[in-house]
Amino acid sequence: MDPMSRRRWLATTAASVAAARVISGSATAALPPLPRFPVGVCDWMILKRQKLGAFKLTADIGADGVEVDMGGLGDRPTFDNKLTDPAVRDQFLNEAESLGLRVCSIAMSGFYAQSFAEREGIARVVQDAIDTTVAMGVTTIFLPLGVRSDLVQHPDLRPAVVARLQDAGKRAADAGVVIGIESALDAAGEVKLLDDIGSPAIRSYFNFANALQNGRDLHAEIRTLGADRICQIHASNQDKFWLEKDPQIDVPAVKKTLDEIGWHGWLVIERSRDANDGRNVRGNFGANTRYLKSIFQAG
Repeated sequence: MDPMSRRRWLATTAASVAAARVISGSATAALPPLPRFPVGVCDWMILKRQKLGAFKLTADIGADGVEVDMGGLGDRPTFDNKLTDPAVRDQFLNEAESLGLRVCSIAMSGFYAQSFAEREGIARVVQDAIDTTVAMGVTTIFLPLGVRSDLVQHPDLRPAVVARLQDAGKRAADAGVVIGIESALDAAGEVKLLDDIGSPAIRSYFNFANALQNGRDLHAEIRTLGADRICQIHASNQDKFWLEKDPQIDVPAVKKTLDEIGWHGWLVIERSRDANDGRNVRGNFGANTRYLKSIFQAG
């Protein structure tokens, strides 16, 4: 498909999704306004990867939305993505709206293990994620560079990562979406990477754990990146403690830092599960959701 035809297709798809929501009487506009810091959960981390049941479980947990994964990747040409089916997409969107939830972002979690720098057919994979994001009426995509494209351990892959993200940035900009990358770099290194990519459609998907687990000053990292570069935040640490009990992080102080730089947006819980009860989804994610809301949505 030529670029102009694809842009027309994306615009038509987005308009059709919006119209379907209105016709069905369940338009997102009818939902209550989101707070400055809505709280979401990752569907794959609540053990509901691209499953309709993720929404009911998220409602039970008490969160405001779901980061929906693109599905497994493995050796397939692209994601095992059920959301290419309009009927499935409509089912997901209607379920979210019926429960008062949003889809906060679309995730390419397959790249935690896959090499974004080296995988063949990367243009198709990225475009499929962009097309799905538009069709779902969402504007943010999560892309972890993962172990095999870790630029700290594999600096030789940097030219390939930059070139591929430049192409991805053009595609994302054409579609009106943003790709948020998570890298192993410190904040200064990530700023340099974003500058080298040079696309406003490629931003940082900040993760508290990356700073905390590498002995970095979490607040300095946030300030270095700044409000304009951070598109969304994975607001959790590695598994051991709930956020409220984690000695590594002062969550009220983090809110103060985010307020000072003028950032607001989705806080998406990925981990911070109790080491003694890691499979208790409702217990772990419920506790972290309640705590984040008590700090970020109080008053």
